Amino acid sequence: MALAIAGAASDKKALDIIIVKMKKMSSVCDYFVIASGTSTTHVRALSDNIIKQLKERGQPLWHSEGEREASWILLDFGDVVCHLFLEDTREFYNLEDLWKKAPQERFKEPKPKTKPKKKKRIIRKKKTKKR
Repeated sequence: MALAIAGAASDKKALDIIIVKMKKMSSVCDYFVIASGTSTTHVRALSDNIIKQLKERGQPLWHSEGEREASWILLDFGDVVCHLFLEDTREFYNLEDLWKKAPQERFKEPKPKTKPKKKKRIIRKKKTKKR
């Protein structure tokens, strides 16, 4: 589910998406997903898209906080808690450093599988000399 949340955030151009494994650190959840937006409108768009995509996957939102101000929105999906920040708010609270003993990894968008393009053969006509 953490990857689905990170992917939904990435779909809306979230910045610096980090997945933190909390299993051994906390009994509250298994993962944190932390991401940033460039404005309160962007942070709300990230939140809306994550909620929508997870609902479509059968993972309803349990609880949320911070939608009105949108400088830090918390989305609780049970095993995964998502933190969406404005960049300077994220820098101030610095959750990555607070939980630095927990394993962390940057989310990398999976590369789409594409078929290799076939090279087109160009057939050139031979020029004939006029007699």
